[in-house]
Amino acid sequence: MIEVKNLVKRYGTNTALKGISFKVERGHIYGFLGPNGAGKSTTMNIITGCLAATEGEVIINGHDIFEESVEAKRSIGYLPEQPPVYPDMTPAEYLTFVAEAKGIEQKDVYEKVNEVMEMTGLVPMQKRLIKNLSKGYRQRVGIAQAILGDPEVIILDEPTVGLDPKQIIEIRQLITSLGQKHTVILSSHILSEISAVCDYIIIISRGRVVASDTLANIRAKLSEDKKLELLVRGDENKIRMTLNEIEGIESYETALDEAENAVRVILQCVKHADIREALFFAFSEMHYPVLSMTDVSATLEDVFLNLTEEASTAEEEEEEAPAPVYKLPEEEREEDEVEERTEDDASEDVSDDDDDDYTPMFGGKE
Repeated sequence: MIEVKNLVKRYGTNTALKGISFKVERGHIYGFLGPNGAGKSTTMNIITGCLAATEGEVIINGHDIFEESVEAKRSIGYLPEQPPVYPDMTPAEYLTFVAEAKGIEQKDVYEKVNEVMEMTGLVPMQKRLIKNLSKGYRQRVGIAQAILGDPEVIILDEPTVGLDPKQIIEIRQLITSLGQKHTVILSSHILSEISAVCDYIIIISRGRVVASDTLANIRAKLSEDKKLELLVRGDENKIRMTLNEIEGIESYETALDEAENAVRVILQCVKHADIREALFFAFSEMHYPVLSMTDVSATLEDVFLNLTEEASTAEEEEEEAPAPVYKLPEEEREEDEVEERTEDDASEDVSDDDDDDYTPMFGGKE
């Protein structure tokens, strides 16, 4: 559906995007995740045709966004970080204007506008001026204009920034419902939002894609070793002695949990080892009840920090790498030395009294 190939964006000497590539397939909610300044909004603006790329391609439903922009944009509904609304219009007036701008047939405008207002919960507010609406409802107006015309792909850039907890929950529920009929790309730096809504994640750091997969697969790749957390009621020293005898345990930590009157154990297991039964029977023979036993998987926060830190470290090492020193062959060096001496001799013949009629400007010195 959407294919991004080697996308590069430069602003003067600053390179915001450094060869980004990824694909978006139908029927998923994609989370586009990255720290502030990673290049998320720049990428979204290029994909939607709002910003030109320095290099690369964006293909949407077989159409190049730069060469066939009108055809490509018909498949996209876009909500920028700042909703593009007219504050002196009502939601109904604004959405009618957007419907006409999108080329929806006049006989269908009223029906389509009411349909998106119902989907986004705007019907009670349809006759109020947008400038008098809360930020949550203004975001709903922005989402309504994005989905108007039933585009195949809906791109939302930071849709919950600045909203209160209740509004955030409502917007997330709306995004989830949109994912049932549309492909959704949700750009955000809020980790809980991505993990709650999205089923596929693209992580970007310093203008590069550092991960593109389902959250489960990314966690699995990051967490090669398995960790278990146990809560066991019994003597801590005897628990440690028992753990020392069980094969498959690489390391462990114990701590007294006074609230539960038990010992909390964090186990680092050997790769692919499953020691749950061994633990259960060992403590059962000691008559030490195991109150809980859970896998400790890498969280989205762990994944995010690990991947972005790796990308930052790699880039810093690349920037700090010394420039290669090239040495000229002996003959060329001798010729260069002769030329330098000749230029120096010529410069000595120039008189300091020569007047070149130069007048310094903008802070220059004579």
